Order: sequence, then structure tokens, then C-alpha cells
Amino acid sequence: MIKDEDKILYLPWAEQKRLQNEKLHRFVTRHLYPFSPYYRKLFDDNRINPDDIRTAEDLGRIPFTSKQDFRDAIQKDPAKGTLAFCLQPDKDTIKKFLPKTELAKFMLRRALKGEAAFKAALEKEYKPIFLTSTAGTTSTPMPFLYSDYDIQNLKVYGGRMIATIGIQNERLVNLFPYAPHLAFWLAVLGGLSANVFVLSTGGGKTMGTEGNIRTILKMKPQFLLGVPSYVYHVLKTARAENQDFSFLNRIILGASPVPNGFKNKIASILKEMGATDVKVFGTYGFTEARGAWAECPTEISVSSGYHTSPDMEVFEIIDPVTGEVKGEGEDGELVYTGIDARGTCVLRYRTGDLVKGGISYAPCPHCGKTVPRISSHLTRASNIKNVQLSKIKGSLVNLNDLERFLDDRHEINEWQIEIKKKNDDPFEVDELILNVCLAENVNKDTFSHLLNEEVISNAEVSFNAIHYVTHQEISEKIEVESAVKAKKIVDKRPSN
Repeated sequence: MIKDEDKILYLPWAEQKRLQNEKLHRFVTRHLYPFSPYYRKLFDDNRINPDDIRTAEDLGRIPFTSKQDFRDAIQKDPAKGTLAFCLQPDKDTIKKFLPKTELAKFMLRRALKGEAAFKAALEKEYKPIFLTSTAGTTSTPMPFLYSDYDIQNLKVYGGRMIATIGIQNERLVNLFPYAPHLAFWLAVLGGLSANVFVLSTGGGKTMGTEGNIRTILKMKPQFLLGVPSYVYHVLKTARAENQDFSFLNRIILGASPVPNGFKNKIASILKEMGATDVKVFGTYGFTEARGAWAECPTEISVSSGYHTSPDMEVFEIIDPVTGEVKGEGEDGELVYTGIDARGTCVLRYRTGDLVKGGISYAPCPHCGKTVPRISSHLTRASNIKNVQLSKIKGSLVNLNDLERFLDDRHEINEWQIEIKKKNDDPFEVDELILNVCLAENVNKDTFSHLLNEEVISNAEVSFNAIHYVTHQEISEKIEVESAVKAKKIVDKRPSN
């Protein structure tokens, strides 16, 4: 049975868009502009009338927001910088900035309920009571705050993901690391929202791999959820122990890209342990959105795209250089605008994620939902690095291509790329080093020769050195049990 709040997901796109535009306008005029110090100043500085933002197309009038804007706010005022993006209603802002019709509603509510009850209701909707944080793999972790209103929205996101994936009365084990990390809490709250049994182990750092394997054997879940590298590590360890995982045939992966080749690796391991009808799902989310999206059930080699929630957000695809908004199905950078948030709010937030195939507005051919779907072919702009491979000039190296290529190789169990200076000399050229743990019975010499040939063909670079390491050594290098995200690409060059 479809919940009332989810019926919008099945409406024709034209109707969804109409409702989305109404919600966007209401959010900007009644919540964001009146109560966000950062965006009120941004609008005023750029002479933007909030009442003019009536459709998703009108968002083009507003400057982008980026991670750097958060860093700048914190650097400018370490004590209050985190709150600059939070909605902060008080008597003065309510009276001064709310539209007159909305102000009248506030005043009536206060008169009917009394001052104390009105204040309590306002705090329940807007007061920050919870936070998650970025992982900090590429920079200082950034906290994002939630009010009770946002936590209810997080439950909606989690419940929708569970429904999209098709979890009903089954048991689910959550291997995401216990941390102020969106993925962990989304799994917890999504399970509560959907009335699904979820056991959250806290990942490798909390229980260790053996503890997680014992828990899985005891619980016998159909669904397993976690970071790709750690789920892979757990399954490989269980396979080496000849464990029977025939009860487990649904794997949900989040917090990192999941290429089809990697999905096939996961499926092959499970089939070796007795599982049948295996399906591996990718999910996509980021801390700044305080939400996430899932693929629906398809064959492993086919992706349905990430099913979004148009009543909660607006997505745009832009040219990463010019900022021009792209059309349906076109490649570009993903930009996010929340339209139903309270705590930390972002408008036109540049995710840094590059989407090949952009966004589709056609109904999903697999599940019938009519929501916009983000192509599952996502890569990180931050993984495109300038590497000084010669004394003459640097080259832009797309490490996303290397990452996808290495994940797809069946000969590779696990890997890590290091970028470092030759001889650790800051004035020398850069080197690409591959640390790799191979599958059994793979000839190292043959592998090295063929690998560099294919790497040159795919990425137009080659590895300066390939170091063969054991399973234990690579696990320690990528910190598979302790890090929120495995450290697969490590830049060891001195910062300027």
C-alpha cells in the first residue's frame, strides 16, 4: 500500500513539477529568505526578490553555493559560521521578513496557543537537535544540522529507499560505521519508518569483521547494507572461512560509487557461498542534502538510475566550467536545492559530482515511478587531478576512470592508488603508485604488463610502480575497518 506522502512519486511528471514549483516558492519566501542569514544576504547583495523564485527555472538567477562557502563562513566566524546556513527564526525576523499573509498566520497561532506553546512549536520545527558530518576524506569535516522536522524528513527518505529497493518484512543488517555519518542514520531511521527490522552493527571499527560475520550468521538477513569496500571485505573473509551465506541475496551499497564490475564481484562471492537470485543495489547521497536515493531492482548489468524525491528537492545538471544548465540526459555536474528543509539549508549547491547521462524525466521502465532519475554513472570532480608527469607540464588525470577500471577487474581483490613525489622530493615529478592485492593464481608479471597497457589505453597514463601486497596489508592501507570511507586514492604530495 502506497503511503499518502508517497503518492506524488507516481503522478505524471508535469503534475509533479507543478507541485515542486509551488513548494519551492513557498520554501524560499516563507522559510529560507526570512530565516537564513546567509541566503538573505546573498539575495539582497544580488538584488534578488525572493517572490520572483517561482519555478525551478528561476533558480538560475541565484549564485551557486559550494563547500568553499561553508569553509569561508566558518573561517570568518568560527563560533557562528556553522549556523550561518541554518534557519533562525526569532521575533525580529518573523516580524520583519515574513510575507504579510504568513505573518498573520503566525500571529493567530500565537494568540490561540499562547506564547509558551507557540515558542515550543517553533523550536520543534526549527531548533537544531542533531547533526551529521561530511567524512573529511578530502578536507576538514563539515557538520550539517537537523531539527525535528528534518529528522522526520530523513525517515521519509529512508522509507522511500527501502520501498524502492523492495524491502518488506525481511531482516536487514546495517554495516555502515557508527559515526555522525548520514548513511548510518538513514539506515536506522529508514528501518523505523518502514517498520523493517534493522540491526546496526556499527561496522568494522565497532565489532570487527569477525564480529560482523558472526552477527550475520546468527541473524541470517536477506539484505546487507554498507560501504562497498567494507561489505566486499566482509564477504571475502566469510568466503575464505567457507561460511554458508545462502540466506543473503540482496546487497545495498552506499557512500561510494558502485560500477557494474564491482557489483558482479559481490554477486560472484555470494553465489560461491550458496546464494541465488543475487541483486546488488547502488545508492547515492551526500551529507549536504541530508537525504539519499536508491536504484530499483534490475539485473546487475542494468541500472535504473537513482530515484529522487521531487517534493523534497530540485536537481539541476550544469556545465562544470560555464555553469550553464544542461538539458535532459546531458552530461554535467549535479546541483542540489532543498525545498523542504529547516536546519542547515542549501540552495543551488554544487555537489562536485559529474553525471554521465544526466537526469531522465521519463517513467522508470522497471518500477513505473515517474520521478526524475539521476544516472548511476557518477564520478567525483575532485578525483580529476593535475599530475606533473614530466618536467615540462602537468596533465589532468581522471582518477575516476582508473577507479572504475580497477574495480571492474576480476583479477584484483583490492587496490589503492598513491600520488607522490619522486624520491619524496617536492621539486621532482609526480608518480602514480598502485598497491594491489591480486586474486589467487594470477601471474604477477603477466598482470603488470597487460594492466599498464590497458591503463594507458583507458586513461592515457601508466603506473610508475605496482606493489603487490597481501590482503592484510591492503586492508590496513585503505583502513577498511576503521575509516568511514576506504582510502582508495591517497594524495601524498606536499600541499602548497
